Amino acid sequence: MRKQENAYLTVYLALCITLILSLCLTLIEGARRNGARLETEIAAEIGLQSVLAEYHRELFNQYNLFAVDSSYGTNLPGKINTEKHLEYYLKKNLDLKDVFLGSLFYRDFFALYAKKVSLERVSVLTDEKGAVFRKCAAEAVKDDIGLNLLMQLQNWMQVIEINGLEERDVEEEKERLDYEIQEYDGMEIDIGEEEPYIFHISNPTIRLEEQRKKGILKLVLDENSELSAGVFRTEGSVTDRMEQGQTNRGNIALKPLSEADQLWERFLFQEYLLRYMGHYGKVDEEDGLKYQIEYLVSDGNSDAENLRSVLNRICAIREAANTLHLLSDTEKRGEAELAAALVCDLAMVPEVAPVLEAAIILGWAFAESIYDVKTLIAGGSVPLLKDTESWHYSLENALSGKLNEREETENEKTYENEEFYEIREFHENGEFYEIEEFHESEKFHKNDLTYEDYLRIFMMCTDLDTLTARAMNMVEADIRMTSGNGAFRLDGCYAGLEAYIEVESRHGFQFEITRKKFYFPQ
Repeated sequence: MRKQENAYLTVYLALCITLILSLCLTLIEGARRNGARLETEIAAEIGLQSVLAEYHRELFNQYNLFAVDSSYGTNLPGKINTEKHLEYYLKKNLDLKDVFLGSLFYRDFFALYAKKVSLERVSVLTDEKGAVFRKCAAEAVKDDIGLNLLMQLQNWMQVIEINGLEERDVEEEKERLDYEIQEYDGMEIDIGEEEPYIFHISNPTIRLEEQRKKGILKLVLDENSELSAGVFRTEGSVTDRMEQGQTNRGNIALKPLSEADQLWERFLFQEYLLRYMGHYGKVDEEDGLKYQIEYLVSDGNSDAENLRSVLNRICAIREAANTLHLLSDTEKRGEAELAAALVCDLAMVPEVAPVLEAAIILGWAFAESIYDVKTLIAGGSVPLLKDTESWHYSLENALSGKLNEREETENEKTYENEEFYEIREFHENGEFYEIEEFHESEKFHKNDLTYEDYLRIFMMCTDLDTLTARAMNMVEADIRMTSGNGAFRLDGCYAGLEAYIEVESRHGFQFEITRKKFYFPQ
């Protein structure tokens, strides 16, 4: 009789092994999918970081700005060029062909490859009338600028506005007074004699008017001063392409800013321009225009034209401010009144004395203003509203018309070596709550302004979009002067990217991912 054996254990083990094997294969497949998803995200992150790492080196070296030049040194900027670079980095990060002895020791567990790569959206530096460019510039200097200077700038602007220093045209007032005085000169009246009496009024400010006709540059610049002959041509510039609608445009909108944030960003942008662009007294020989800040607030075609415009503008403000001082200073106004009375009494026309007095005051203010402008461009500072101690010319010296002779005074100060210290304290959550500032000098506690301070004021008075467009003109023109960048365009530079990436696996699954990367915080 054959013996029967029990097979329950064998069947049980077979069932267990089948279940365990199924579980293991499921776990392996899950690990493959999750690992592939993680690798896709990492490859996308690395790819975008690699693209942004290809920022334009000359733009960074000269202007501390990060942006990807989508032309990559060619004449044709465009998204397709950047897409190819991103696709290249994705392929290199997804395959194992570059791994040393990879085919021998490794097996591509995920077997991923990039099926589709496209830049869905980009942020171009010239977008929103240069708002992206402005934001990048502000980011470049925001950690180095203190709040105190902004407060001082606002105070200067307020003083100018309250006293109407920019609105008042002292030169026009002076011309009108001179014309009125001239009408009396040579006038005949009958005083009962055989010959009529002819009035002869000698206007004591005539020498000053002869000096004014020379022009501001000849009055304030020394004979040995070298005036830049730089010329800027607008054809093909950023502003020219903007006007003709020929700029490349992105499709990522910036987040709106509050009024306070807009003011702060504008201030930072202006400080950025002063730091990275030249002006009279601080020029870069490699720049096309040497007086770039003057161009931003004047929009002339040459350095000489822009400098003349700025100096005339400063002189006009100084004339208005100095006139206010003369009218408020009893002693100086008395001198002008006495001088006018003497001239009119000799000419027997006492009724002209008030007109002549006003002309003398305006002429005196003009002479003082020329001295002020000379002081500013020499690196010194001048109070916005003067007092007796800071006044330079006596009435006699002013009416002499010798405006080319400049003397140093104790009131002139330079701040080239001035250091600015700032201590910031933060809450544990990182929010700013206190700022404390220290200065070697008392510049920020006084009413003194330097030439750069007037440039700050003029930039603040310039339309922001106009200021930004002109700044982009300067940046683009300077970069084009460097080797290999003759066709450089700011509207071909990306400050942010949004990419859509589709990745497939040879094991039968796929992933879609969208990622954004910017050089500035969003």
